[in-house]
Amino acid sequence: MEQVREIAYDCDVLVIGGGIVGLSTAYAITRAAPGTRVTVLEKEAGPARHQTGRNSGVIHSGIYYRPGSLKARYAVGGAAEMVKFCAEYGIAHAVTGKLIVATEREELPRLHALVQRGRENGIPVRELGATQIPEYEPEVQGLAAIHVGTTGICDFVAVARQLAEVSGAEIRYGAEVVRIDRRASLGVAVRTGDGTVLRARVLVNCAGLHCDEVARLTGDDPEVRIVPFRGEYYTLRRPELVRGLVYPVPDPAFPFLGVHLTRGIEGEVHIGPNAVPALAREGYGWGVVRPRELGATVAWPGSWRIARRHWRYGAGELRRSVSKGAFTEAVRRLLPAVREDDLVRAPAGVRAQAVLRDGTLVDDFLIQEGARAVHVLNAPSPAATASLAIGREVARRALVVLGRE
Repeated sequence: MEQVREIAYDCDVLVIGGGIVGLSTAYAITRAAPGTRVTVLEKEAGPARHQTGRNSGVIHSGIYYRPGSLKARYAVGGAAEMVKFCAEYGIAHAVTGKLIVATEREELPRLHALVQRGRENGIPVRELGATQIPEYEPEVQGLAAIHVGTTGICDFVAVARQLAEVSGAEIRYGAEVVRIDRRASLGVAVRTGDGTVLRARVLVNCAGLHCDEVARLTGDDPEVRIVPFRGEYYTLRRPELVRGLVYPVPDPAFPFLGVHLTRGIEGEVHIGPNAVPALAREGYGWGVVRPRELGATVAWPGSWRIARRHWRYGAGELRRSVSKGAFTEAVRRLLPAVREDDLVRAPAGVRAQAVLRDGTLVDDFLIQEGARAVHVLNAPSPAATASLAIGREVARRALVVLGRE
């Protein structure tokens, strides 16, 4: 009788992506199932080099998200959990609260809707009239505002480093995945750029800006594509103008929060981001163009449908990208005292936005499973806030596939 050759696996679970979601997943797996061998592959020389390390560092309360959605569930609980994690490991953080300010009359109904949504999500909200706004932010003006007490700030890069340290996983940096071979009964084999081959029972795809590409390497068609949007930031030369966090009322038709003011953990004030198409998955400036990636974005039907549907919004964002004066105008709606020379260009970030074929921007977190694989296909903000909760959910699914739940 022919004997089946036993496969030597290098690990039980192989996680692709060393951002905060990938590292949270590794951390959750080793805690839920001690003894499970986990390896994390990260193409950069260290953790959190992209979405995790290029944002405003806000611990979101969950007020914006539809009750019952993954974003609402994970952000509301995840904010408190992130604060607790930071306190436990001595990571810089603060619970500051934030203002959401209406500056136009047509924004008032949306502001009141946020009050209701916050209450449905169990978030403490205080409604403010125009004369009460200076209690929190003396330089900010508006018709009305709400104060959300559970919002905070932290150093998400430090969180990612701590997760890597305490996860119990093997972390391999400088390991870019170039090929994946999968057999449902035998697991997966992954080849990295230097020719190394790793075999695992289960693959977890937390590749962020490249997650759809990694899914296709496994043979799964996620039926979404990542369309990258660059968010550009400035810092404020006069940080004394802003005490904490100040946001505009968001446009419900577009899943971006608009230009906001964020006093960071070291006292600097970040202003931004806008949202403009990036010409590469890691296109942190207009000069970064990768024709293959740009071609894939242009070829996806959803990209054209977004452009047709949101061209007015997009035109305004592009104007703010190329004109510092236009960006300053947007800031002055909230902070009239700001001047153009107060704004100092800061590093940009890129949002990995999943888009359906019909042009729908995927609004919630999206996690899909394939044979011997779990794919995280949409995890933009508030993913850093909710990363510990997302990691547990992805870990649960991976362990089910592994047969160890």
